[in-house]
Amino acid sequence: METRKRAPIGRPRGFDADEALEQAMRVFWEQGYEGAGLTDLTGAMGITRTSMYAAFGNKEELFRKALERYTEGPASYAARALREPTARQVATAFLDGSVRATTRPGCPSGCLGVQGALAVGDPGRNARDALVAWRNDAVLVLRDRFQRAVDEGDLPPDADSGLLARYLMTVANGIAVQAAGGATRDDVQQVADMALHSWPSA
Repeated sequence: METRKRAPIGRPRGFDADEALEQAMRVFWEQGYEGAGLTDLTGAMGITRTSMYAAFGNKEELFRKALERYTEGPASYAARALREPTARQVATAFLDGSVRATTRPGCPSGCLGVQGALAVGDPGRNARDALVAWRNDAVLVLRDRFQRAVDEGDLPPDADSGLLARYLMTVANGIAVQAAGGATRDDVQQVADMALHSWPSA
């Protein structure tokens, strides 16, 4: 009995989707959501618009995927910082990570999560909202970690875990803005160090 070869389902992608997403992330990081045109994105990704839409969806969906990649890559210091044994070490690792990520040689300066969609019109509203949620989520996980530190006696009983989390995020965001404006790693590291001088002790 003759057996027929089954035709392949779909056509294999002619590009590395992981590398394409890495390049898209860098374009959004450097130019922001609205500043990154489709020509910029597809040029950096090395693919056609048709391939981009097929693999990643529209520009907004691509931005969300790029933000996920940023969170797992350049911004992964935040998750690592939460695992430090004391609240002060969490804060130190968080700010040190922010300094390194926003001033890394060979990468755009600043932070995709801070500058990506700060000033956008209606077409970029969803991207802006995604970044607001991204930053708020970071504050919440920091707050929960600092509340644990209060409960364990690592922070004073009257320490406001929510305020400490917001303070740390505000300093980190400011570091990103300064770095994007040309401040050196030493400049923003001094800011991080000064912020930690006022950290409460149990």
